[in-house]
Amino acid sequence: QLCRLVSMGSSAESSLIPEGRSRDSAVRRRHKGSNTSNAPHQPAQAEGMSDRRRSAQIKSLKNEIPPSQKRNHGREGVFKVSAELRKLCLEDFPADKERYFRPKPTETSEFVFGIAPCLLALTQGRRKAYQLLVKDGEASQRASVLRICEEAHRQGVQVSRVSKKDLNKMSSGGVHQGVCLRASPLSYLTVETESSTSGAGIPLWLVLDRIQDPMNLGAVLRSAYFLGVDKVISSLGHSCPLSPVVSKASSGVMEVMGVYGCDSLEEMLRMKVKHGWHVVGTVGADPKESHIPVIPCSDFQVTRPTMLLMGGEGEGLSMKLLSLCQTLLTISAGRDLSPGIESLNISVAAGILLHSLLLTKSRCLSQKETEN
Repeated sequence: QLCRLVSMGSSAESSLIPEGRSRDSAVRRRHKGSNTSNAPHQPAQAEGMSDRRRSAQIKSLKNEIPPSQKRNHGREGVFKVSAELRKLCLEDFPADKERYFRPKPTETSEFVFGIAPCLLALTQGRRKAYQLLVKDGEASQRASVLRICEEAHRQGVQVSRVSKKDLNKMSSGGVHQGVCLRASPLSYLTVETESSTSGAGIPLWLVLDRIQDPMNLGAVLRSAYFLGVDKVISSLGHSCPLSPVVSKASSGVMEVMGVYGCDSLEEMLRMKVKHGWHVVGTVGADPKESHIPVIPCSDFQVTRPTMLLMGGEGEGLSMKLLSLCQTLLTISAGRDLSPGIESLNISVAAGILLHSLLLTKSRCLSQKETEN
């Protein structure tokens, strides 16, 4: 039926006469122009019959064209396809769907991408979801993608199929796994809104200073959540925002775990020291001379509320923050290190340090329970 409509449109484009002209006179001129001097002379009655037959054919063709398409004939006689027919063409030719739908982020929305981030963004309820965008094709039939679509449908979120090219643009070239979610952005929570209790046991907070790489921040959040850190606080100045890239690198942990932001880490640390917290910093495998005790992380025990400070890529902790630390931890290397590679990536170092501290914390709690 589609082919018939398109064929009809082509015929109509060549046969229909622009407005302001007489159809009969146009047919006569075309018929007259087709005669040659060599053609045999036809009787006048035959010419009249031929004119009437052509007029009837044009009238019949005109009646077959839907009214919505008749209105699309301009003054120049150009045939324009209706919106309904255009929609059918787009459904028959998937390559044209890129021009059919291209959502854009706004000031109050961004594109979350990836299976875990999109699903957790929908289920955790910390964002307002506006639209779920799924790659058209076989990828949309995967169980993980269908689960996200079902959750979006349950919440009344619009689900749209788009091309891989559009998803690549929405995710800025990130690994979107065939899904993007247009939703409200997440921001750092303020320290003032924190709960007065940190759960059972001895609290351990992770404090990050000037982490600028979103991939590193995401990996740190993933380790902190998995290992059981009670709270993560980041400096707001010179730190990367809580972007969709951070959410993807954290495998969606950013959608679950609130991350706090602080304008002045120094002021907060001084206050925590007054309340009896232990402020612990980190240094490289070959630390410089310091008046602050430096011990391997494997020898440190968490016996009271503790804050572990980690600095940004390259420079580490600032001198002001180091001066507020009561203890400095280091990770012992397993060999002699060549110059220039004396340190670990911050996400790897965070995993090792947190595992060591939380392991000793667990042992300390078990020992106290046994004594009681």
